[in-house]
Amino acid sequence: MYEHKTQKLAPKPVYYRRLLKNFMLASSILFFSLAIGIFGYHYIANANWIDSLHNASMILSGMGPVIEIKSTSGKFFSSFYALFSGIVFITNIGIILAPAIHRLFHKLHIEEK
Repeated sequence: MYEHKTQKLAPKPVYYRRLLKNFMLASSILFFSLAIGIFGYHYIANANWIDSLHNASMILSGMGPVIEIKSTSGKFFSSFYALFSGIVFITNIGIILAPAIHRLFHKLHIEEK
């Protein structure tokens, strides 16, 4: 995906493009995951739209639930969405940091000729 350790360090414009590409990928995953939460809380947990947005945002960011869910199906959805959100959160951090970490390790391991 990125340059091999025997290759030169990528120029800064290439590095910045990688950062932007990974940030856009992470953002699209985040917005798709947020949409899942909004629709799930609205249609499964019977929350209104603004409460669905608020709760999905809080769960996805790791802050925790805001609304009280009374239905069994809503509680099942909320449980699975919380687990899913944790995975999305960790994955997005990895996607965003990957170019910077690669550049750091590549800088440390460039073979001098």
